[in-house]
Amino acid sequence: MSENRMVSVKLPENLYQELVLRIPEGDRSIFIREAISEKLQKTPKADKILALEERMGKIEEEFAQIRKYLADLEILTFQHGKINPHQFCIDELDHKIMEYLLHYKSATTPELADYLKTNRWLILNRLRKIEKTSKKQAGKPIVEYYAGDRSGKKKAWWLDEELIQE
Repeated sequence: MSENRMVSVKLPENLYQELVLRIPEGDRSIFIREAISEKLQKTPKADKILALEERMGKIEEEFAQIRKYLADLEILTFQHGKINPHQFCIDELDHKIMEYLLHYKSATTPELADYLKTNRWLILNRLRKIEKTSKKQAGKPIVEYYAGDRSGKKKAWWLDEELIQE
């Protein structure tokens, strides 16, 4: 057993009177020591909380990875043709981008920038955000960038038509 240390405690009068009534004079130190020990057993340690938070983060990452694999295998139970593409839009600009993609099925960032009269880098960032958000929520991105030649377009963003509402 380790060395004992002296601790001074101020108690409210009614609590002190209760202690005097219930615990004999020679046993009060032991009682207080055991009460503190019991309370400490119930109080989680800060490092344990940190370790639990880290474990939760790892579990969330692993769950996201499993979800990605299931989506890649198309086992994830998103319903084909049931996703509203506008649910991933945060403002009017995103809605206009989505409307253009719904109409033309694909677009390059310069095309969208000309159509919307804005900076193509802003368009690129918005498309990436829509891609990331939709992948996180639906398991598959609703828009995807394809650098190669596809239907006569190179380096374009394509709408995944099997995911959208019909």
